[in-house]
Amino acid sequence: MNIVKKIATSLFVSSMFMQAAIAGVDEDVFQLKKTWEQLKYKTPLSEQEKGFELLLNQSEKVTAKYPGKAEPLVWQGIIEGTFAGVRNGIRGQLAALSLVKDAKQHFEQAIQIDSRGSNGAAYTSLGSLYYQVPPWPIAYGDNDKAKDMLLKGLEINPDGIDANYFYGEFLFKTGELYKATEFLKKGLLAEPREGREIADEGRKKEINDLLKKIAEKK
Repeated sequence: MNIVKKIATSLFVSSMFMQAAIAGVDEDVFQLKKTWEQLKYKTPLSEQEKGFELLLNQSEKVTAKYPGKAEPLVWQGIIEGTFAGVRNGIRGQLAALSLVKDAKQHFEQAIQIDSRGSNGAAYTSLGSLYYQVPPWPIAYGDNDKAKDMLLKGLEINPDGIDANYFYGEFLFKTGELYKATEFLKKGLLAEPREGREIADEGRKKEINDLLKKIAEKK
């Protein structure tokens, strides 16, 4: 085999391995997404804590399997943040603080690797943490940072259901009811996400529930 053929063969083999790796990470992350949405939207609240504990263990394995990849880090952060929200009891609440700190770190790592990855989900998810967690000295809550992160997420994915929902919720919590309505309604118009029907349905319900709260306040 001459040198040209050797190089061509080497490039072909490398390409095949790269495609397999991409397919592997996409499939593994997709499974995390599907399990997450089943737990969040289809599982009784009383059963979610154990379910998210198991899912977090799985997400840690996926993140370790694909070092240097942003999307597993994004989803580990999402799972940690969601898990924190369903922890019960005093010990659970203390563990929740550790989880949201870990989630913040994983979102920041994902942004360093690929700031526009996952359609800006790292920015959007990090922004949602900033307005939901307590401020210092308990945690790191900060509305100014929340707004900055959420707007970066919207810049990357201006029509996305999650980006519009979380910015709308932030505006609701900070008293900007009319502006919140605008973004929440835009979220309802988002294009359906292939294979994410349960997540889309659940998020639209959250949007409609929040719009009802806003209508009651106006």
